[in-house]
Amino acid sequence: MKTAAQHFCLPLLALLFLTSCQTMESAAQIATAIGQSTGTITESQAESIRKSAQAVARSAEEFTPEQEYYIGRSVGAVVLAKYKPFDQAQVSQYVNLLGQTLAQASDLPSLYGGYHFLVLNSDDINAFATPSGLIFVTRGLLRCCRTEDALAAVLAHEIGHIELRHGMAAIQKARITEALTTLAAEGAKTLGSREVAQLTQTFGGVITDVTQTLINKGYARSQEYEADRTAVKIVRRLGYDPQGLTEMLEVMKKNLKPGGGDFVKTHPSPEDRITELRREDRGSAAPVPPIAPRQRRFQQALGKI
Repeated sequence: MKTAAQHFCLPLLALLFLTSCQTMESAAQIATAIGQSTGTITESQAESIRKSAQAVARSAEEFTPEQEYYIGRSVGAVVLAKYKPFDQAQVSQYVNLLGQTLAQASDLPSLYGGYHFLVLNSDDINAFATPSGLIFVTRGLLRCCRTEDALAAVLAHEIGHIELRHGMAAIQKARITEALTTLAAEGAKTLGSREVAQLTQTFGGVITDVTQTLINKGYARSQEYEADRTAVKIVRRLGYDPQGLTEMLEVMKKNLKPGGGDFVKTHPSPEDRITELRREDRGSAAPVPPIAPRQRRFQQALGKI
């Protein structure tokens, strides 16, 4: 049988989800004041409700550049716990020079903390882009690139994820879930509900779940196509052949292992991406003639990778 506090708090918690973030905390203050004045809830219960309202309000706020930076660093730390960096200065310098040039040609050339590119010493075919501008690419993926045009397209694709804030979109959902966790915890203390307490336990590992989503599950198919289109836009601005992305995907298609743990799990199939790129292009892109100096520096830096 529900107590007076339960009758009061359950509708209030529901109301907090329906209230705009600007008025949510004000609504909670008014409601808890009424509850206390009528003796329906105690001061401790009122404080729990106010804390819950603040958590939900914060979940709707925009992340600051500083917050994005530290979120991205946390994700990057997980990547580096799984993969070791490829310790070869010439490769790192070349990939960073190309990556920084591409980033400046994007619609988001400046980030808090800047862009940073790192090659991972792994035969897996994979790449990761964190919200803070950390971009990781494996040796296995670099081997799928036959030209600088192809490598430029790979790096531009990852820059596209950052420009389009795909990583932050995934983390935003987790932020809301974290708010729900706080609500559940406060609700459990206020209402004594076994079901709500179980909900709290279920959401306990939300940060780990988000990191696993970004690294192991990958972005949505539509987001991958968006990043491909953005990559084409970026490389065209610098005079690279946009067909480099298609050529890389053709090589990748031959190298991917069925049921593997790399792009097979985290991206649409190369065939699907090629089809989408060709549909978007519709024959409008004129071929870009090979540029010998680009290919020479590509071979010098990555020829033995």
